[in-house]
Amino acid sequence: MHDRLDAIRWRAWRPVAVMMAVGALSAMPAAAQTAEGGPRRTRVTLGPELVPAFPGADRVRLSPLVDVSRARGDDPIAFEAPDESAGFALWQRRGFAIGPALNLVGRRLARDTDGLLPTVGRTVELGGSLQYAVSPSWRLRTEVRQGIGGHKGLVASLSADYVARDADRWLFSVGPRVTLSNARFDRAYFGASAGDAARSGLGVYRPGGGVQAVGVTAGFLRALGGPWGLYTYARYDRLVGDDAASPVTRRFGSRSQPAGGIGLSYTFGGR
Repeated sequence: MHDRLDAIRWRAWRPVAVMMAVGALSAMPAAAQTAEGGPRRTRVTLGPELVPAFPGADRVRLSPLVDVSRARGDDPIAFEAPDESAGFALWQRRGFAIGPALNLVGRRLARDTDGLLPTVGRTVELGGSLQYAVSPSWRLRTEVRQGIGGHKGLVASLSADYVARDADRWLFSVGPRVTLSNARFDRAYFGASAGDAARSGLGVYRPGGGVQAVGVTAGFLRALGGPWGLYTYARYDRLVGDDAASPVTRRFGSRSQPAGGIGLSYTFGGR
């Protein structure tokens, strides 16, 4: 079983913060890196990705795709789904892993709704994750995150991934996704208060939370030779329930929520 430092993953909007993490990891003394079974390898992936501008948006925004992963000795780098939140394992045992989860959600500006609905600020979502490796080929994962600022709601994600790989030479994963949210989240992005209704003519709408979207995610990573590799992923979500039926979605957004990215990886360290 890998210890909690065997795979550390950070994905965020701001590459500067991630590069600081890479520098900190790279600066670890050699003795610390070898104390638990050999030198550590670090894989850094950089590239562009397209993600929904905000939940329920009918457009995507360009964002940096940044990923940092580590492994010990000759161990393969632990699998990470391309759409899971930034975090690492604090505790691992018998296939289970528990750790923090950090996600960032883009803001919805007033102009995105023709000035008729209020802005929803950029949100930092903090929470935790629990995952279980059913077998080397199957992994289950759930995340629960609370919004700080912005929507201020509660979000949960459920996922299952089938993983096929040849060590670090290539890896393919695919699996279903279910996203849940509470009423506070839904009303921020998909609701219309009495004041909003008066301005927009949409009518009062108060979604109650529940299943927000269902979808699927696939990822692929392949070594190109030497330390270089190619990484790509695609995700598609479909809004359901109250959020899909929202007049905000029908007038200003879309039920379809696609995302995808591509990047180059570089691995250094090790023997």
